[in-house]
Amino acid sequence: METRHALSEPQMAVMRVLWQKGEASAAQVHEALQTERPQAYTTVSTTLSRLEKRGIVTHRGEGRQYFYRALVAEDEVVRAGVKDLVKRLFGGDRVNLVSHLLRSEEMAPGDLENIQRMIDEARNRRES
Repeated sequence: METRHALSEPQMAVMRVLWQKGEASAAQVHEALQTERPQAYTTVSTTLSRLEKRGIVTHRGEGRQYFYRALVAEDEVVRAGVKDLVKRLFGGDRVNLVSHLLRSEEMAPGDLENIQRMIDEARNRRES
C-alpha cells in the first residue's frame, strides 16, 4: 500500500469529516468528531498537521484560522486500504477475500442478492 495512503483509524475519522464537509477548520473537525470519536482539540490539530506534511490535506489561511481540505479522494484511500488488506490477510488473493465474506455468518438479508447484482453489472461492463 502506498505509505502516503496508510491511515490510522483516528486519521480516517478526520479525513471522513473533510470528505463530507469539503473544507473545515480544526475546530469544526473537532466538533464533528465529538459524537463519533471524542478527541482533544490539540489531537485533532496535530493529526491535521501530520496529514498535511504527508501531502494528504492542505490548508488555506483566513485571518488567524486555517481551513483544511483533502488532497486525496476517499475512494483512493479505500482502494489502497483494501489492496493492503487483501495482500496482508489473503496473500493477494481477491477470490479468497470474497470467499471469506460469503462464508461469513454476518451476511444480512439481501446481501447475496446485492452482491450478485454487482457481479452482473461488472460482467456487463467488461462485455461491452
